[in-house]
Amino acid sequence: MNTDNEQIVSLNGTEISYRYFSGHGIPVLLVHGVGSSMDTWSDLYSQLSESGRAVVLVDLFGHGRSGVGNGDYSLGANATMLRDVLDFLEIERVHLVGHSLGGGVSMQMYYQYSNRITSLTLIASGGLGTEVGVSLRAATLPGSELVIRVISRPEVTSTLKHVVGVLGVFGIRRHGFDDRLVQTLRDLNDEARLSGFVNTLRSVIGIAGQRVSALDRLTLVEPERTLIIWGDSDPMLPSAHGYALHELLPGSRMVIVNNSGHDPHGDNPELVFNELVAHIARTENDPTFDSGVLSAR
Repeated sequence: MNTDNEQIVSLNGTEISYRYFSGHGIPVLLVHGVGSSMDTWSDLYSQLSESGRAVVLVDLFGHGRSGVGNGDYSLGANATMLRDVLDFLEIERVHLVGHSLGGGVSMQMYYQYSNRITSLTLIASGGLGTEVGVSLRAATLPGSELVIRVISRPEVTSTLKHVVGVLGVFGIRRHGFDDRLVQTLRDLNDEARLSGFVNTLRSVIGIAGQRVSALDRLTLVEPERTLIIWGDSDPMLPSAHGYALHELLPGSRMVIVNNSGHDPHGDNPELVFNELVAHIARTENDPTFDSGVLSAR
């Protein structure tokens, strides 16, 4: 991703990293998941900005180049911080897009500041059920930092990178075990990002699974303005969560991305871009659009 327009703003005593492309229309706010950063949106951000659409990306507390704030990594704290970034940029409304933990943050932001949200897109969102990948549950255990420090060492991640490359040569693909995993581990070799990752996880996940639900105020969500996107082979959060949400929100639209894991926007950025742009157009121009479930390649 081109980082030329990356900026740092001090909000309530904490440095927050963001990017803002001031294109046309209501801006799209992209909210990343746990252990990631706004860099995860590289492909989608590029397509949106190249199309001329205004885009905002923000590193959540303890992620990327943002500070840790007062140590509150909750969905509500991050949602309020995102509102503060929009206030700083003098942006009144956004199309909100959240991935994984960012989906939970996005739903919380919708609940708290619904007058600021034109549409909601949830990509493999957290907060919709207790089930979650065993690796994320294990990362919340006491002492998990010691294990992560070992597997995030450069010599270990270099070996993993080589293994991923070899598997690719033979046409073998393992969802959840790819270049994005290797990059995440490399990032966690930084102590600040490791702390942000573990503490954020512990705020929403326990050994039994997800502890925080975003479903308690679902009646506040407008189904016709909600798009749900999920990979058909997600190893972290089951697509059943997306189907259940779609049923609870009659009139919403759900897209299942075939041959995709936990990062549909990385596995098939063109499809996600097209679906998002179409969703934005429908909500801006005609809120009575077709709903249902689409399975797409």
